[in-house]
Amino acid sequence: MKNFVKKASAILIGSVFLSLGINLFLIPHQVLDGGVIGLGLIANYVWDLQVGFTIICVSIPIFTIAWFHFRSYFYNSLHGLLVSSFLIDVLSDTRNYQVNIDPVVSSILGGVLVGCGIGYMLRHQTSTGGTDLLAQMIAKFMKVNVGFVILFIDSIVILLGGYLFSAHTLLLSTLTIISVALATMLLTSHRFIPNASL
Repeated sequence: MKNFVKKASAILIGSVFLSLGINLFLIPHQVLDGGVIGLGLIANYVWDLQVGFTIICVSIPIFTIAWFHFRSYFYNSLHGLLVSSFLIDVLSDTRNYQVNIDPVVSSILGGVLVGCGIGYMLRHQTSTGGTDLLAQMIAKFMKVNVGFVILFIDSIVILLGGYLFSAHTLLLSTLTIISVALATMLLTSHRFIPNASL
């Protein structure tokens, strides 16, 4: 029971960080993140679709594959996907209270918040799923490093955004991805995880 409460709290807290990063700092400047979140943002910018709803729709085939072939990944990511996607859309009104700051700073801050959300969930053995889940499955199947697979998928999404929008979007989104990666690595490093074995 204690473990369940701990994981549920991590999902909620991580999802709030992620949602605020997206709504307050990325969307106002049409900045992208990588992976499924990035695809959700592209759908929002192009067709005005809800980001969280799009993330769930895009994730359905990924979770279907996980259900049949990587069941443990499915269970560790499903709740994070649903809660984070729900909160992204519920907290969309926070865009009306955006802080008027430079787009570069906004991209970095948004990336840090998203990375903190993802990292906090990973610290408690859960995640938002999405392309990270897909990358885990591909890495296991092809026996390659999961980090390279995530980088490859993120790069495709960012390049797509740069093609659809502008070189400025590509630059800001690259800063965001770097910020997400650094914040995630910081929160998942051994010295920041209580009782982590070295």
